[in-house]
Amino acid sequence: MSESLFDAFNPVTASQWKQKIQMDLKGADYNDALVWQGLEGIQVRPFYHPEEFKDGFLTVPGQPDTWRIAQSFFVDDAHKVNHLILDACQRGTSAIFLIAEKPFDPKVVLNDFPFGDTPIYLQLDFLDSDFYLLLDNYLRSKKAGVFYRLDPIRHLAKTGNWFHSMEQDWEVLESLVSNQKEEWLLGVDLALYQNAGANSLQQVAYALAHAQEYLNHLHQKKLLTPNFKMVFTVAIGSNYFFELSKIRALRVVYAALASACGVDTNCHIVTFPSKRNKTLYDYNVNLLRTTTENMSAVLGGANTIATVSYDSLYHKSNEFGERIARNQLLILKAESYFDLVSNPADGSFYIEKLTQELSEKALELFKNIEKGGGFLKQLKEGIIQKKIKESAKKEQVFFDEGKLVLVGTNKYQNPKDCMKDELELYPFLKTQARKTIITPILEKRLSEAIEKERLEHEKQ
Repeated sequence: MSESLFDAFNPVTASQWKQKIQMDLKGADYNDALVWQGLEGIQVRPFYHPEEFKDGFLTVPGQPDTWRIAQSFFVDDAHKVNHLILDACQRGTSAIFLIAEKPFDPKVVLNDFPFGDTPIYLQLDFLDSDFYLLLDNYLRSKKAGVFYRLDPIRHLAKTGNWFHSMEQDWEVLESLVSNQKEEWLLGVDLALYQNAGANSLQQVAYALAHAQEYLNHLHQKKLLTPNFKMVFTVAIGSNYFFELSKIRALRVVYAALASACGVDTNCHIVTFPSKRNKTLYDYNVNLLRTTTENMSAVLGGANTIATVSYDSLYHKSNEFGERIARNQLLILKAESYFDLVSNPADGSFYIEKLTQELSEKALELFKNIEKGGGFLKQLKEGIIQKKIKESAKKEQVFFDEGKLVLVGTNKYQNPKDCMKDELELYPFLKTQARKTIITPILEKRLSEAIEKERLEHEKQ
């Protein structure tokens, strides 16, 4: 019946659609009325047509059949963290994200952990080869699925300094790669760039150039093997379809780079909601923001999705906030059926076009970075920082002028909303005077200036 129904209608060309739209506009300019352009410089049109895809759609490699729910844990008190991890696993968490600033005892932190069922993601904000080897031996004995995400370039970009020095950091990395058969040792954290204000196009290009530094170095040291795999950590913002397409574009461009380097073209992607659009006032809206961001991550094809508590800006980790955050993902998976269809965005003309344009423009920017000496050289010269600041300033102007709306903050404020007595954590950009070898890339939220002013007003 459906075939005969479609046969009853004649095909409509792209030009016919546009003519019809222009008639309905009654003299208004098509481009002014219906075409808009985001921070990436990509024009978004009111409709897309099969005529634009005569060569077919881009192949997006490595998209998963399903996705995991992750929860983050900061490792301080080992016994307490172990209790929190086991409780979360019983309540639906299917992956854990361990953050540590110093060595810990994995036998205590991961006591009774379900190693066979639950992958472990690591963010170790220190570089200690002895601890890495000890941890690897323990996890290997447990047959654990682990993503180490070793990323000294992220530390340089974020803090302005290497862990030790460039030479020593590379030596540690080389020794770990030499002794480590684990395929998921290295990672690229492009969440830093998003949280600092980089647009989607920049994030994909910088991630690629960031990854290229590792691939080049390992190739030069003859340590690059065909089974080498990369993990990317991505922050997801509120521009729903662009963020969805960003993940897809990242897979496309990395596959091209990996193929040229002779390594596995499939990357692994773990996502977090962006920090940049989260607000202190009317903080419950953060629940809506993280929900749509997680939806973008699912539809874009992330392997693992970690969310954050709605009150994480100003509250210390607490059971209620963590439970609500976890339940957001459980509802998407178990009640909204977001895990029943693999790659649901495939074939959408709009998303396919966004993926194509982001991929092409990101590759072009990546090539320009390589011509300029590579990512590390441009970091040291401050070029990357300058470009991110320019993008962040443009986005900030959009926010300040009300073109970019954060409900409850720059629109529909509740004047009775008071927060000064709720602050357990400092919610604003922190800077400290220290000697750095490069200018660090600083994460900053859009609403900080407004929130500081409102807090000052509360104190009067």
